[in-house]
Amino acid sequence: MKLFIQIPCLNEEKTLPMVLEHMPISIPGIDNIELLVIDDGCSDGTVEVARSLGVRHFVHHAKPMGLARAFRDGVDYALKHGADIVVNTDGDNQYPSEAIGELVQPIVHHEADIVVGDRQTAKIAEFSAFKKLMQRFGSWVVNKAAGTHIPDAASGFRAYSRNSLLKLNIVTEFSYCMETIIQAGNKRIAITSYAITTNPKTRESRLFSNIFEHMAKSGGAIVRSYLMFRAHSIFKWSTIIFGVLGVIPFVRYLVFSLQGEGGAHLQSLLVGIVLLVCALISLMLLIVSELLRIQRKLVEDQLERTKEMLYSTPCQRIWALQDEYGSFPPAEGKRSDRVNM
Repeated sequence: MKLFIQIPCLNEEKTLPMVLEHMPISIPGIDNIELLVIDDGCSDGTVEVARSLGVRHFVHHAKPMGLARAFRDGVDYALKHGADIVVNTDGDNQYPSEAIGELVQPIVHHEADIVVGDRQTAKIAEFSAFKKLMQRFGSWVVNKAAGTHIPDAASGFRAYSRNSLLKLNIVTEFSYCMETIIQAGNKRIAITSYAITTNPKTRESRLFSNIFEHMAKSGGAIVRSYLMFRAHSIFKWSTIIFGVLGVIPFVRYLVFSLQGEGGAHLQSLLVGIVLLVCALISLMLLIVSELLRIQRKLVEDQLERTKEMLYSTPCQRIWALQDEYGSFPPAEGKRSDRVNM
């Protein structure tokens, strides 16, 4: 099995050596370990430091594109080069590189397709009581949306199997962490967690300026991911609730009408009609959301098959040749950019 360890970096020349210092050189069940640095618009010597420390694989962004895009492009590169497992860690040395060997074992033994490193946030001294509370609450919300039991949903220290990466589709622009858990839960991808101890803090987060910005962006990502899979549940319950609430005043009006007092209770009739109209609108939205859900499922199935073909062995040879030569090498004696397979 081939393991790619990808490290998204934005000006990490000082901390990257600490990340690479304890990288495993052998892992039981893994035949080949490759290091991949995603240069997310670095303006310092991060790339030069990585090369001097033996890193051979790079993805370059001309300007910072964000963590989600860095993760997605790193995964694309790793799968093109034959990765069976992809581990994501950070360039700020937050996560213990020496724990990667244990992190991937559930995938190696076919016990899970995704493993999330549990930072045990309650024990992190740098986290305030409020931040610990919000971390627990955020993880609870994500688990409710996904039907999972991951104690640290915001952790970026993760291992993914090739199979899981073919099924996942990152659409958020902020952070992939919440989205991939919600997708995994709704797509029935086996996901588990592994307890780790984080390293001392080296710098402030660059994803957000304060906890409230983080909460707002994370909340938006959770809502979008939930609506992608569970919008029909929202409209189903709104149809039921509006329908029941609409029937009550309507029946009340009918009872008074039978007693000859209907004229004095027209407000009940009006409220009942409004609520029943809301129920009808919710029902129509339910039908539309169900049709969209079916369409999304068909599109994702087709996209998964396309990925399987794109990342198949013949295509991997082409990507490898392109990396080696900078472009496809011409056949001997001919001027051609084509590669015969």
